[in-house]
Parts: sequence; structure tokens; C-alpha cells
Amino acid sequence: MDYKKLKIETTTITRKMSDLNAPTENIYETVAVLAKRANQIALEIKEELDNKIDEFATPTDNLEEVFENREQIELAKFYEHLPKPTLISTNEFLNNQIYFRNPSKDLKAE
Repeated sequence: MDYKKLKIETTTITRKMSDLNAPTENIYETVAVLAKRANQIALEIKEELDNKIDEFATPTDNLEEVFENREQIELAKFYEHLPKPTLISTNEFLNNQIYFRNPSKDLKAE
């Protein structure tokens, strides 16, 4: 997913408990869903960043040859300004973009 194009506020805002509670009918289950999705997003962003940083890696590691790479600094600044994974997962949850299920509820329904 392209997290760069998402229009999500980067600051925390107050949410209504009823909005978060409605899909699952259990606030703890909602928090678990949000946490799992936030972890998935964080891993995706970290892998993408690691792949881009590997392009700047030098084959020889010498402490005396430390220099500033302007492109690498700009890349780091870009990823620092992305919305946090928890904000992205909350936005996805409130827009019904996350698929989740509770196996224990599925067994009770049968």
C-alpha cells in the first residue's frame, strides 16, 4: 500500500468510543484489531525503508569515512513525516477497510 498518498492527520484526535466499538461490539477486541494492523503497517514501512537504505550502503565499513549523504537524510526526513501506523490503522478501521473476524464468535454462531 502507498502510505505516502494517504491524507491522514499526523496528530492525535479524540475519537468517539461508539464509533470504535460499533463494528466489534467490544472495545478490547477493537484495540486488538487496531494493534495487529498497526504492527503489519509498521513492518511494511520498515521493510520499504530498509530496502531503500540498502542502496546507500558502502561495501567497506570504515569509521573514518563517515560522510553526510543528502539523499539519505531526505529519505529519513520523509519517513519521519509519515503518519504513525496506529493512526493509519485507526483510519482504515473507521473506513471499514480492515477485514477481521473472531473465530470464537464464529463457533458460537454455528
